[in-house]
Amino acid sequence: MITLEFLITSLIVVVIPGTGVVFTVSTGLIQGRKASVFAAIGCTAGIVPHLLATTLGLAVVLHTSAVAFQALKFAGVAYLFYVAYATWRDKTAFAIESNSSERSAPTIVVKAFLLNILNPKLTIFFLAFLPQFVEPAATSPLAQLLVLSGVFMAMTLAIFVMYGFLAHAFRRAVIESPRVQAWLRRGFAAAFVGLGANLALSEK
Repeated sequence: MITLEFLITSLIVVVIPGTGVVFTVSTGLIQGRKASVFAAIGCTAGIVPHLLATTLGLAVVLHTSAVAFQALKFAGVAYLFYVAYATWRDKTAFAIESNSSERSAPTIVVKAFLLNILNPKLTIFFLAFLPQFVEPAATSPLAQLLVLSGVFMAMTLAIFVMYGFLAHAFRRAVIESPRVQAWLRRGFAAAFVGLGANLALSEK
């Protein structure tokens, strides 16, 4: 069940930069290490509905219903574009200490959660990925799927926290350069636009 192949494949999937990684890194740079942990928690929590859909068989609906898939897909695209716009328009200077309550822990968690929950490709991915590692003779396939899901989520949280901490380590260099701040904002905004465009153009 939990084989070396599963662990290596999961690690590769988690490490590859995507929406969650971009959001966690940007949060770590702008708001610091603690905020990046909340972003990682939110992104990980956003995986739960997709994993539940897979384990309960609801992913088949998305896989067979073009309307359901397209509706969720474009909701995700719209949200990614919104995040890109908000990132581009935010002119607040990065700071080492921030007392602002504008981006509280719950706000960060919810924002990160929505980024992942509005990506229907995750459900399709888990539908194709997890069953490969369930033992054919298993007496309780559902239990194995839940265990595999738990391991994948734990790896996701750990890797995302690492990304956030690495981003935090470079904060001072970023904060001391307004030019770097401006380019980072543009870069993050462009990344979210790119991710949204990729999702919009994707097929099942």
